[in-house]
Amino acid sequence: MSTLPPCPKCHSEFTYEDSGQYICPECAHEWPVQAAADADEEKRIYRDSAGNVLQDGDTVTVIKDLKLKGSGGVLKMGTKVRNIRLVDSDHDIDCKIDGFGAMSLKSEFVRKV
Repeated sequence: MSTLPPCPKCHSEFTYEDSGQYICPECAHEWPVQAAADADEEKRIYRDSAGNVLQDGDTVTVIKDLKLKGSGGVLKMGTKVRNIRLVDSDHDIDCKIDGFGAMSLKSEFVRKV
């Protein structure tokens, strides 16, 4: 089983890599390796603590008390967070929480409502 992506033009599975390019021997189509890596990143799936798929605009609930850096406050378990935005970072979720303002959360500490 090959770990290389299939040809985007003819869908052949016999692609190979040469000098930073993927090449299809069946249709002679060539495309850069970086473009294939970018396409894989676009397909990233974000999941909550229960394994549910998260999407932009979802509402989630915090599953445990989280200490906030900087302010010294605590985000309590059960706090609802509406209209989340998913980002590619170590903290997957950007959001605004009433009383706390803008913040970033990790998807492992929330559950989809």
